[in-house]
Amino acid sequence: MIISTLTDLALDTPRTAAKLSLHALRWTMGLLPHRRPVDDIEWSWLESGPADGEPLVLLHGFSGSKDNWLLYAPLMAGRYRVICPDLPGFGDSTRDPDNDHRIAPQVARLAAFLDALGIERCHLGGNSLGGYVALAFALEHPERLLSLSLLNNAGVNGPERSGLQQQMAHGKNPMQLHSRRDLDRILGLVIHRPPYVPLLVKYLVLAEHRRYGTLLDHIFGQVIQDALERPLDDRLGEIEVPTIIFWGEEDQLLHVSAATFQNERIAGSELVVFEGVGHVPMIERPWATARHHRDFLARTMPSATDGAG
Repeated sequence: MIISTLTDLALDTPRTAAKLSLHALRWTMGLLPHRRPVDDIEWSWLESGPADGEPLVLLHGFSGSKDNWLLYAPLMAGRYRVICPDLPGFGDSTRDPDNDHRIAPQVARLAAFLDALGIERCHLGGNSLGGYVALAFALEHPERLLSLSLLNNAGVNGPERSGLQQQMAHGKNPMQLHSRRDLDRILGLVIHRPPYVPLLVKYLVLAEHRRYGTLLDHIFGQVIQDALERPLDDRLGEIEVPTIIFWGEEDQLLHVSAATFQNERIAGSELVVFEGVGHVPMIERPWATARHHRDFLARTMPSATDGAG
């Protein structure tokens, strides 16, 4: 019994240390954690900025979490009430393998989440899978959005496909994670110039993937099926909300041609393409991305406070 307990403690020590470091970083960046049950989902999110500010909701990508916005959220929190949730199936929100994690159910859950927070209208942004959900939300609930920001979003094919998109179209999952070598490979695919990642952080990422790997594979399959069977290419002309599109020119996951493709079809949209950036501009170029985002909102939504709460 004693040996077993000591072993459990020893194995859990790196994970606990990594979690404590993450909590400290959130606190340092001024992001407070929140939890709330909404229907059958326990939502977890980080929040920063003035409580009476215009709501800005930011959605992470596949296998990511609310912490993907740690560098970005504080840069938007001067004026905006920034809310970074874990999408159902990820992070600290409900991770139930029996739930449907395709885009339409996620859009419905997001609407219920905003209702629970008393948010009638908001600025909505998303990266990768989160951008897919945000784009679908804009089509389903245009009256609820003040603006839309898409960062290397999925859900639109565009004229060209990356090598990884071609693999995924054939049912392969190049994002499977089983070892530190896999993690280093995936970081190189996602981030153009991957930073140094401490072993403690790598341990936490690998531990989470070992725990939820089967669920993530299941969600990945559902999302890819959605993207192949119901891409939003032909519906882009329906988007009427002010929209800004960000893309990293070196994105190896989603081909940069999708950025121009969307920009040409979403009336009045603006496009920012970063050189030397991969799949996650809010992590690779947080200050530049936030500056463009703030300037865009200032130009297009000078009176967004009206009806924002």
